[in-house]
Amino acid sequence: MPKVLGLDQVRLEGLKVLFRGDLNLPIDPISKKFLDDSRLQKMAPSLRKLEGSSVVIMAHQSRPGRADFTDLSQHAIRLSEILGRPVEFVNDICGPVAVDAIRTLQPGGVLVLDNIRMHPDEINLKGEIKHQEESEIVRVLRPHFDLFVNDAFGAAHRSSPSLTGFTRVLPSVAGSLMKDEIDALSIAIENPPRPYVAILGGAKADDSLRVASNLLEKNLVDCVAFLGVVGNFMLVADGYDIGKINTDFAMNQAQPNAEEALEIAKEMLRNFRERIMLPEDIAIEVNNSREQISLRDLPTEYPIYDVGLSTLRTLRPIIMGASCVLWNGPASYFEKQNFAFGTIEVLNMCVETTAMTIIGGGHTSALVEARGVVGKVTHNSTGGGATLTMLSDGEMPVIRSLIESYGISQTTLSDKGLLC
Repeated sequence: MPKVLGLDQVRLEGLKVLFRGDLNLPIDPISKKFLDDSRLQKMAPSLRKLEGSSVVIMAHQSRPGRADFTDLSQHAIRLSEILGRPVEFVNDICGPVAVDAIRTLQPGGVLVLDNIRMHPDEINLKGEIKHQEESEIVRVLRPHFDLFVNDAFGAAHRSSPSLTGFTRVLPSVAGSLMKDEIDALSIAIENPPRPYVAILGGAKADDSLRVASNLLEKNLVDCVAFLGVVGNFMLVADGYDIGKINTDFAMNQAQPNAEEALEIAKEMLRNFRERIMLPEDIAIEVNNSREQISLRDLPTEYPIYDVGLSTLRTLRPIIMGASCVLWNGPASYFEKQNFAFGTIEVLNMCVETTAMTIIGGGHTSALVEARGVVGKVTHNSTGGGATLTMLSDGEMPVIRSLIESYGISQTTLSDKGLLC
């Protein structure tokens, strides 16, 4: 388990806190209204723990050049509604206006700085931390704070001045959301309860293959079930002709390295076939209707949008007999009503099992939220790309920076009498 300090280990009363949050929300391109504010909702527990502190929030919304690249004024208004207390916004990041607002902020106050990606240093300085420390963002803001809190797990696979530039110049801790994500996902990739089952679906085969390779090669998982478009991709790797329309779609989703991904999939099947489950049957769309076919009926000229009943019957006892279940990616084109069945059934299995259940971000986590069953799974990750990167043992600069700051942060806070 990575060793990082958390909010519960620090006496927070009266501190001036620089808080890196994840305010990157989906925005309607026409109305400019938020389509989903769950990231703000999930940041609230950390901010409530900081009610006795002066909190200044840094965050980003989208990136320059995109239609949803906006300031954070509306985010501050919505956050105020969620927290039930005033949240100020300043149209500045580290200039005189921002510094004045930070200086005058009183304990209990919350201030949101403007979109951090409006500052060129945030876009351009993504390399070594020592260079990020020299950015205007870090140089100007650092002297005004007692503590740096990073709660932006959704960006934990990134590196920039606001994400990793403060951890060597300020005592640094993980926010509640960040700490929960680190603890839960670390179990999935370090010491999961056995039997351990990973269900990998969705559209992008390369992401799922990286996760599967990490778990299989380290002998951490007992079964990997491939579903959705990823399952179709694995059928191609296993020598099935699933029809041109389906093969082209699965390969396109794995671009730009589709051929390399296909070779990885073939090698995985050669080395770990006894621990891999592929679809046994599928559902295709014929004249706007659902039709189930077996693999013997392939190839098909119709699009494959779901797994079939036989596949789900095989999967159910595997999930029910597991001690730990990881699920990332839908089993079907669940936005189409006739083809939501496979995905909903996998969700039902994850809810009904007594196993530890970890939902791996993205569309799968959104589905868990939409169906109102968050309280019935062990952990519903907020991370998307960050979750997949961590599960595949990829580079996580934010977590690494918090681990590296652990010793000096602990010493500094202890010397000031701020450790609980």
